[in-house]
Amino acid sequence: MTKASIITIGDELLIGQVIDTNSAWIAQKLNKAGIPVVRRVAVGDAWNEIWTALDEEQQYADIILITGGLGPTADDITKPLLCEYFNGKMIINKDALENVENIFKNILKRPMIERNRKQAEVPDVCEVIINKRGTAPGMVFSKENKTFISMPGVPHEMKGMIVDDVLPLLQKKYTTTNIVHKTLLTAGVGESFLAELILDFESNLPAHIKLAYLPNYGMVRLRLTATGDNVATEVQEKFDTLQSLVKEYLVTNEDEPLQAVVGKLLVAKGKTMCTAESCTGGYIAHLLTAMPGSSKFYDGSVVSYSNKVKEDVLNVKVATLQQYGAVSEQVVIEMAKGVLQKIKSDYTIAVSGIMGPDGGTADKPVGTVWVAVGKHDKIQTQLFNFRFDRERNIQLTAINVLNLLRKFILVDLEV
Repeated sequence: MTKASIITIGDELLIGQVIDTNSAWIAQKLNKAGIPVVRRVAVGDAWNEIWTALDEEQQYADIILITGGLGPTADDITKPLLCEYFNGKMIINKDALENVENIFKNILKRPMIERNRKQAEVPDVCEVIINKRGTAPGMVFSKENKTFISMPGVPHEMKGMIVDDVLPLLQKKYTTTNIVHKTLLTAGVGESFLAELILDFESNLPAHIKLAYLPNYGMVRLRLTATGDNVATEVQEKFDTLQSLVKEYLVTNEDEPLQAVVGKLLVAKGKTMCTAESCTGGYIAHLLTAMPGSSKFYDGSVVSYSNKVKEDVLNVKVATLQQYGAVSEQVVIEMAKGVLQKIKSDYTIAVSGIMGPDGGTADKPVGTVWVAVGKHDKIQTQLFNFRFDRERNIQLTAINVLNLLRKFILVDLEV
């Protein structure tokens, strides 16, 4: 079986200044192409660490994909290191130079300095991948039947190379494996309870079908995985059984986020929604509008972070705020009605809470959140008490209120 390893390079990854999204994206693409990733390694901008990683990863994988360290500055050492590692010498690649010159002349429209010209330098022992989205070319090396591919760390540039050049190259060179994944999403139930619920099912799975639990923010994904040429039908049969066992908590039998499920539900019925957000500050709107085609089901939002905006824009009564406080059932009901009146969607979400780390009281500690979902003539509310840090409280609020809206719509439309 052909196996791959990913090396990401950069001190910024190790100190947490930048989150490594490259390796996760690459792993997804390789997996779909039938090339499993067996290791992922992050190293700093240090010669010895990069060299050691190259030595080690080829012991585990046939394909080593490298991102980062190809820029024009002194801390970008990946290219000279690869030149020495593969016993080459640096040369100017004509095609790469034309690409750099074209970018500066026709796109950036400014003079190119010598430092930029050096971007076209590559080891003479590599095959060059022209960077259609930037100046740093990709490089393909071979050593003892192993393939090493170095790409820029800029996600946009790396993704272009993977799709246009790297995957076609690997699929032509290597025999890939049929990898079958089936994933479902549950909500309203913990990982431990799910494990007990499907204990017999999991115990009786054949050795070549693996079950994985993927919990995240009040939701749990269950994934079945098998490898081989004739496993799709068997995996589907097991997946059908799994769905029936968890049907009470099932959100979707696709590997998709909750906001996509809500969007599909609304589009299928020709309905739209809006949001009124206080404590989440527009995060729910962000989740929804990040979905392709969200304009078909999402109309807009009022981020009523202050009481003044709640009063002036959403028509929340001053008396309601004074008597019950901004974090209250009464206020989120008025927020929901106000945003529906303002935006005129079919359904809405309204949230108000205390995210922390400050602002809590004995009666309403940090993590107290009131939410409302509904339509013009019917509003449903719920109180949550999360008690976590600010970021997690915001994320949990968004996921829980989206799921509450999903269930509300299902009942309302009798789907």
